[in-house]
Amino acid sequence: MSDCFPNRPKTRVLVVDDSAFMRIALARMINSEPDLEVVASAACGSCALKKIDALDPDVVTLDLSMPGLDGLSTLRSIMKRFPRPVIVVSDSTKEGTEDSLVALSAGAFGRVPKHFDPGSLEITQTQADLIDRIRTAAQTRRNQGMMPRSRKPSGSEPFENRRNLPAMREVAVIGVSTGGPKALEQMLPRFPRDLPVPILIVQHMPVGFTGPFAERLDALCSIRVRQAVQREQVEPGTAYIAPAGLHMQVFRRAADGKLVLSLDSQPHGSLHTPSIDVLMLSAAEALHNRAIGVIMTGMGCDGAEAMSAIFREGGLTIGQNEATCAVFGMPRVCSELGVLSRIVPLSDIAAQIMQATRRRKPA
Repeated sequence: MSDCFPNRPKTRVLVVDDSAFMRIALARMINSEPDLEVVASAACGSCALKKIDALDPDVVTLDLSMPGLDGLSTLRSIMKRFPRPVIVVSDSTKEGTEDSLVALSAGAFGRVPKHFDPGSLEITQTQADLIDRIRTAAQTRRNQGMMPRSRKPSGSEPFENRRNLPAMREVAVIGVSTGGPKALEQMLPRFPRDLPVPILIVQHMPVGFTGPFAERLDALCSIRVRQAVQREQVEPGTAYIAPAGLHMQVFRRAADGKLVLSLDSQPHGSLHTPSIDVLMLSAAEALHNRAIGVIMTGMGCDGAEAMSAIFREGGLTIGQNEATCAVFGMPRVCSELGVLSRIVPLSDIAAQIMQATRRRKPA
């Protein structure tokens, strides 16, 4: 669904690591694939920035432990000056650790741990994970650049909010990717404990990170934050984060009309799992004009189809503005499609949701 453009030209990769052995090993892994090409390597952060400026690679692999300009500082500079997917390949990024979450908050697209002990059987898995992550990152960036500027949804009617009537909003669904952890850490603590609706979140993250990230957010917030569980009923004042590796959908239970979550690896073929589109399309179907869709910082076009659906149903659609995005990618696509009810700074998103959820239908 989110793999909007299936044709894949050769992906150009910059490898950054202070170890000459690692640079050679990673380059051999990457160059073994016919659709991937290492265009250069760099031994330090400052050299990496110069080569990104000169060569414009599609994807960067980055070690965190480097002398001089360290990996995290390099990552932050890349996201500020040359936004593009950066995959952290480092010993210091074990699943769910503080270093891992800091790297993701700084804008890392994902992480691949180093397993290069000559006697380890995990080297093959490292190569498979690295290749898969590079391909996904490249397609995300490619989708961003190729999304048609004037694309309109199918149908005979003009693309407009056809049910723009006052409504009691029941759920806020949020889609976020690159730079999302930091954005969520700043936004979610703004909600009061008595938030009258549940919040459903898809944050693109590697497997093993969403649980610790939910715990981290829960400690920061007045509302409850948890990793979603299969078939649980959603409750006001709680934010549910889709587990990495599973799609999350919301549906209305026939027996009592309550909203319940479904977690599944289906549908296959989505560029991201979980997918923002999968969650938001289910919300548009189940809630119609009672849904709030929020698209935040991130590369690519995941969420564009579903934000369009929520908008057509008469739901409220909110986009994070360019000035406060780490990458104004997903919100830009939605803005150019004309499906955002409003575009606001990160600091205003919680207030917009609160205002909408406390509005009642007129008698």
